[in-house]
Amino acid sequence: MTLPTREQLLAARDRTIPDVVASGLHVLFCGINPGLLSAATGHHFARPGNRFWPVLHASGFTPRLLRPAEQRELLSYGLGITNVAARATARADELSDEELRDGGRVLVETVRRYEPRWLAVVGVTAYRVAFGERKAVIGPQERTIGGTRIWVLPNPSGLNAHWTAAAMAEEYGRLRLAAAPAA
Repeated sequence: MTLPTREQLLAARDRTIPDVVASGLHVLFCGINPGLLSAATGHHFARPGNRFWPVLHASGFTPRLLRPAEQRELLSYGLGITNVAARATARADELSDEELRDGGRVLVETVRRYEPRWLAVVGVTAYRVAFGERKAVIGPQERTIGGTRIWVLPNPSGLNAHWTAAAMAEEYGRLRLAAAPAA
């Protein structure tokens, strides 16, 4: 992948990128919001230091390590990607609580429309704000959206030093087992 120039990255601020979504997914992963590299390339979790794609593979969700440019291949595995807030920023902390709450309302509409089995929000702080669940922790939540269960996962950003890739893969793997179709 050829990296965008600094000017191209700056021009990507406030852009949105399309969701990777279809009806009846096993898991709809939900990032906080697109970073500038994601907005510039149109690919979710595009920053090289982001651990989403390696963790997704290590946890068994995908049979091989996918590149961000292959994101649409997720649909063939019953997986998709969206975001709490659509607006691209350099850092998630540039989003206001109001944007996250508004994004949570839009996310509820998206989940009701596509009815995934699980919604997996990658970032506990964003989940807490978006859904008003101040005491939420990593793992399955009591809240549902219609028939969709919710699981909060650790944020795969390279800036999240609290979780190693191996520990993240273990938590993502717990979700994978819960989301597996009944035999």
